[in-house]
Amino acid sequence: MHVVAVLALDGVVAFDLTIPCQVFASARCSDTTPAYEIRVCAERQVTTTACEQQPFQISSRYSLDDAIDADTLIVPGVDPDQPLHPRTVRLIRDAAARGARVASICTGAFVLAAAGLLDGRRATTHWQLASRLADAFPNVQVDPSVLFVDDGQILTSAGVAAGLDLCLHMVRCDHGAAVAAGTARVIVMAPQRAGGQAQFIEHQVPIGDTDGLGSTLQWMQDNLDKPLRLADIAAKATMSTRSLSRQFRARTGTTPLRWLLDRRLQQARELLETTDLPVDRIAEASGFGSTETLRHHFSRHVGTTPRDYRTSFHG
Repeated sequence: MHVVAVLALDGVVAFDLTIPCQVFASARCSDTTPAYEIRVCAERQVTTTACEQQPFQISSRYSLDDAIDADTLIVPGVDPDQPLHPRTVRLIRDAAARGARVASICTGAFVLAAAGLLDGRRATTHWQLASRLADAFPNVQVDPSVLFVDDGQILTSAGVAAGLDLCLHMVRCDHGAAVAAGTARVIVMAPQRAGGQAQFIEHQVPIGDTDGLGSTLQWMQDNLDKPLRLADIAAKATMSTRSLSRQFRARTGTTPLRWLLDRRLQQARELLETTDLPVDRIAEASGFGSTETLRHHFSRHVGTTPRDYRTSFHG
């Protein structure tokens, strides 16, 4: 079974620590068996920094030695000013050297950077601390505008709730869209927020809201197979295209057409995983129109072809 080790370093942010535990423990394979083994690994009893007025202590049955053979190593957020023990740095470097997937949540990126894992790589952290990360580690290409960065073996996320998006993304990469969507339902969150979505979002508009943008989102979702243009969406929302684009980005963090593309890709993935429909039928049903267009967007955003994706994830 895939082992996920979550490092509980002294000064860990409690919410960041619990995010991977909740997400990966909630993931179930198609036969309902657990998809992961979770280990919270700590050198000793550690103190959190989540509540400045009332910090509390955490202890775990697992030590740092129990992270040595983990398939995925996750570093939750910590106090960036907290000095790192050399043993922690060696553990993280060794994990990367043996090919383990290494990820950070929020200020955990400072730990990965201190271990040298982010040199020459694109990475992110909480937008309030992005400039500090860039100044402290000039060899890191810090992108403060995204929810998370998947740079292959090394992944980083922005602040707090973006860790949920990153962990769900890893579940999707490991087990496909259906398992990720099931996990999202268990933890009651939206199953898909793309890594390139903006960090600062005024608030998410739930699909199905009867007022304002929510009804337009529902209409877009219900008509993914139609050739929707920006003007069509603006007309449905009874706005000008300029007003629609401005309000859409303020409410969802992305543009109407990018949101539409993400939803179409999500639907194509689910159809590839759960049906035997020919690829050309899936292209039509998800709004891409042709196999060539689906293949283009799929290769660009998913990193593989529809047929190869189906080979890997068809249930």
